[in-house]
Amino acid sequence: MTVKQLSLPELADACTDLGIRSVGLWREPVRSYGLEATAKLVRDAGLTVTTLCRGGFLTAIDPAERAAALADNRRAVDEAAALGTDTLVLVSGGLPAGSKDLHGARERIADALAELGPYAERHGVRLAIEPLHPMYAADRCVVSTLTQALDLAERFPAHQVGVTVDTYHLWWDDRAPEQIARAGATGRIHTFQLADWTTPLPEGVLNGRGQIGDGAIDMREWKAYVETAGYTGPIEVELFNDGLWARDGRDVLAETAARFVEHVME
Repeated sequence: MTVKQLSLPELADACTDLGIRSVGLWREPVRSYGLEATAKLVRDAGLTVTTLCRGGFLTAIDPAERAAALADNRRAVDEAAALGTDTLVLVSGGLPAGSKDLHGARERIADALAELGPYAERHGVRLAIEPLHPMYAADRCVVSTLTQALDLAERFPAHQVGVTVDTYHLWWDDRAPEQIARAGATGRIHTFQLADWTTPLPEGVLNGRGQIGDGAIDMREWKAYVETAGYTGPIEVELFNDGLWARDGRDVLAETAARFVEHVME
């Protein structure tokens, strides 16, 4: 998504040219290009797919809507397996229309995970609950903190359900470091994502993730948190930013790689 202006073949070529060997994919461009075609493309390019994003949206009350969400998440698991990644990122979903019951919404997520966790395990895929910043709680994700995400995940085996640690969504929470340690102790950090916090936020707030180094987040500090917790997996950069999307995608990718070295690596 950081360079969504690039087609998947353009993305594969740019990653190869820059020496980037791993990539996190989103379902929409994969579906547009074709699942099997995408799997072949990344294999031929020598790329490892780190995660597939996204499943989730599991808070519906209506039985038909819940059944449709479960079916879509099973498809997402199938897609992840076909792409060769072991991690499907979940954005849990917001409050259903007319509801103000956060607790009930979170319990419906747990009910869905009870069905999806074993299905994912049979396909060699882990589910990674991603807590989103509280400003998204009403319409996008009722799981706002790593504490809430772990409270859900720990109802299930770690090889079925874990969490996503995303700097953009968690940097403000002074309990996040201890919760990262909690997640690491049980092997539940399934992916680690970076984006910076810059202000003012754009209208709609969704596409306000800043380029690494442009905002308020100490990326090395967060890298140290997850490494101290035992995480040794890939680090993804996931930027939703209209300004970046308006630029040449290869230039943005090269800039992002350079910023990663400058602001993340020791």
